[in-house]
Amino acid sequence: MTETTRRSLLAASAAGAAFGALPLSQARAQAANTIKIGVLNDQSGLYRDVNGPGSVACVRQAIADFGAAAKGINVEVLVADHQNRPDVGVNISRQWIDRDGVDMIIDVPTSSVALAVNQVVREKNKVFINSSGATSDLTGSACTPNTVHWTYDTYMLAKSTGGAMVRAGGDTWFFITADYAFGHALERDTGNFVRAAGGRVLGQVRTPFPGTTDFSSFLVQAQASRAKVIGLANAGGDTINSIKQAAEFGITRRGVKLAALLMFISDVHALGLQTAQGLVCTETFYWDLNDKTRAFTQRVLPNMPQQLRPGMAQAGCYSGTLHYLKAVADMGVAAARASGADAVTRMKAMPTDDDAFGTGSIRADGRRLCPAYLLEVKAPGESRGAWDYYKLLQTTAADEAFRPLSEGGCALVRS
Repeated sequence: MTETTRRSLLAASAAGAAFGALPLSQARAQAANTIKIGVLNDQSGLYRDVNGPGSVACVRQAIADFGAAAKGINVEVLVADHQNRPDVGVNISRQWIDRDGVDMIIDVPTSSVALAVNQVVREKNKVFINSSGATSDLTGSACTPNTVHWTYDTYMLAKSTGGAMVRAGGDTWFFITADYAFGHALERDTGNFVRAAGGRVLGQVRTPFPGTTDFSSFLVQAQASRAKVIGLANAGGDTINSIKQAAEFGITRRGVKLAALLMFISDVHALGLQTAQGLVCTETFYWDLNDKTRAFTQRVLPNMPQQLRPGMAQAGCYSGTLHYLKAVADMGVAAARASGADAVTRMKAMPTDDDAFGTGSIRADGRRLCPAYLLEVKAPGESRGAWDYYKLLQTTAADEAFRPLSEGGCALVRS
């Protein structure tokens, strides 16, 4: 909250100084043509490398690529750390909207926080572009006309990674699950795919979130179940620690497979190829996928923390911000600020297109559609250089990657 207050005061002071130097009528026109974007994520905890300053850099890159200044649109960016706590996320969101005039909130990892912010934004009629909260309920039972779920979700991850593991013979599973909305949804969706394919779920254990770095007892329980696959329904630092400790115990040497149901390239970097090699995961963006993804990465890289390559959650912040600004320009700043629901409706009517994800679309339930890529982590000898970590196993088309529109239960979808 300290950083939020400091940044808000600095932004307000800068704006006041700028407006004070202009004639009153010009200052009012400039204020009326200003869009405020709040990047709400984990700046200091388990998901810092997955989101954190990297998401902020990607949002700022989208503003630059859009050419907001040349189009006469002023864009201000506010940043806050929600500490992976729903109460903190709600308080920041309300203050941003009520006090600071924020029009759009983006990113928001941690599904419990995302679900809470989702309701605040609907109540205030602003825009929420969720890049990092994974629960598929955001386009199901919790869908709203103000929210777009951008980058990935638990259904897509379960179908791609979970489905591939079952097809490869992994027909018995034990889940190590982060004990909050995201982990529960990922375990639920993956378990459904396992059972639908004729497999069995032998058990699960819920791990504190946040609150533990020692997964040894949970891994012992998973190993004792004799399941062929241990499904890691966690993310970020929890996934990294689980994989490291599984390697220390020699679990995979005994023939057990690890399913990293949500893994990011920053996790692979932290683990190293020697430890991560052979792991299979699903992402909707990879920096080295094609010429456009490489070009986007080169533009944003100078502003990425520690020269980290952007992962899909961060790239989703770029893509979502860019599309939102296109909608704002199309309908006008005043109209976009007046109704977040109208802004989202305009976003849904426009095809998405950017260097990070290519072309796509947004469905009536708020689900942004894009291809999903099943990836395998390379062995050290296969890597050609820095951050050359993945090889592509399979591509699932955009219209097949996510839950069918008719199955989500979203109230926005007409039967």
